[in-house]
Amino acid sequence: MLVLEDLHAGYGLSAVLHGTSLEVKPGTVVALIGANGAGKTTTMRVASGLLRPARGRVLLDGKPVQGLDASRIARLGLAHSPEGRKVFGPLSVEDNLLLGAYRRLPRFLGFRSRAAPDLDRVYDLFPRLRERRRQAAGTLSGGEQQMLAIGRALMARPKVMLLDEPSMGLAPVIVQEVFRTIRRLKEEGMTMLLVEQFAKAALEVADHAYVMERGRIAIEGTPAELARDPRVLAAYLG
Repeated sequence: MLVLEDLHAGYGLSAVLHGTSLEVKPGTVVALIGANGAGKTTTMRVASGLLRPARGRVLLDGKPVQGLDASRIARLGLAHSPEGRKVFGPLSVEDNLLLGAYRRLPRFLGFRSRAAPDLDRVYDLFPRLRERRRQAAGTLSGGEQQMLAIGRALMARPKVMLLDEPSMGLAPVIVQEVFRTIRRLKEEGMTMLLVEQFAKAALEVADHAYVMERGRIAIEGTPAELARDPRVLAAYLG
């Protein structure tokens, strides 16, 4: 469903990715773990079109998309829940969610009515968002903003969802809630690429995993294989 081939990318004169390749098969959860600065977020930004690679390909459902704008890639079925959540603070919770559906619904007449089933789905996943649907997103707690960022991505009905550090800055009890939602989405067949600082939690939910070091994939395998690898044990699971 999503294939990254030999990606080279960076910011200005600073190269970050040095030939990154990975694959996310339909209906699976793939974890991408690694130390801070390894290139995980840059990989996600290239995949979603927020950053164009200097070299390499991004294939979404078999079609190359690396030269397209992020808005076009979103229309083709890739949704990105970014690091740091990036909600629109002055807008209400519900307006933030509706923005997630903007690419696929009528621009004027019938927008809210046709978005209603998707809103109900998000509110079912995150009842707290229903309670706060009229509240300004910027006044939510960090955990609620993370729920909102995931919900906004789901409103696009994506083929593939990128989740970048969904647990960052959250209390342990909220982290557990977020990962319960990720497991539920996995059970529903959602295809996901997950970047996560808590390697153990990521491996528990993933079908396949990659370890990134200095802009390259250093290790890959099933979670069980990585859990037995002494390098992964020492660096991430110790």
